[in-house]
Amino acid sequence: MGKLTLGIPKGSLELTTAEMFAKAGYNIKISSRSYFPTIDDPEIECMLIRAQEMSRYVEEGILDCGLTGRDWIVENGSDVEEVAELVYGKVGRKPLRWVLAVPEGSEIKGPKDLEGKRIATEAVGMTEKYLAKHGVKASVEFSWGATEVKPPKLADAIVEITETGSSLKANKLQIIDTLCETTTRFIANKDAMKDDWKKRKISKLALLLKAVLVAEGKVGLMMNVSTDKFEELIGKVPALDRPTISRLADDGGYALNTIVDEVVVRDLIPELMEAGATGIVEYPLNKIIP
Repeated sequence: MGKLTLGIPKGSLELTTAEMFAKAGYNIKISSRSYFPTIDDPEIECMLIRAQEMSRYVEEGILDCGLTGRDWIVENGSDVEEVAELVYGKVGRKPLRWVLAVPEGSEIKGPKDLEGKRIATEAVGMTEKYLAKHGVKASVEFSWGATEVKPPKLADAIVEITETGSSLKANKLQIIDTLCETTTRFIANKDAMKDDWKKRKISKLALLLKAVLVAEGKVGLMMNVSTDKFEELIGKVPALDRPTISRLADDGGYALNTIVDEVVVRDLIPELMEAGATGIVEYPLNKIIP
């Protein structure tokens, strides 16, 4: 039996990633005492790895595949195959931003004001490229964590990744520029992708994970409608593509099945009832394969 080694990002994306895999059909159990989560697929072996290091271990073949940010692939200069883009974060579903932040009231208003200053960050390479782009010389120091607390005593500015900006605001920091946006990527070792079995396994995982994200925020609706109410009702039914319609037995009307955004359901169901829908059933979705 083949074995695929999969890297799960340790830290802020840990729980969200496990939840996403659960909807994809894989039950991952993470123990606080182990770096080797269990998964209910005997063909997969998981390992918890910091996103910052993931691409290096995938490139070296220690891991066959893993999830990490596009920013860290670039920062590490890793030669890996990007199998899929998965736009998800700890609390939201939008790209993350690497930003330049300074204390509130700081004299630093833009990149040119960084000349001769000290900047703390985990993304040293990215920050140095940013400074070079603006023709600025400054001291860039690697931060081992808790970067937000370093200004103003330990650093004049920071370059940090943020999803909502709330942590920066809580530490009385203001964003003055954005260096780049990044999303999570499902990456694979290039030699692993030359192995037919591993490539099929990795492609299957990518397909299911993408399907989970497509399904988020959507629900299914089923309902019946009589023949005489059908035309009125069909004009009110939104659909991902178009509704699935089938005849009921004994010419009893039609059955409709559709997928809609969850946010519209509370207003849509009363409208459908007024238009003649009966037996309305709302059901959750785990995956949508477009």
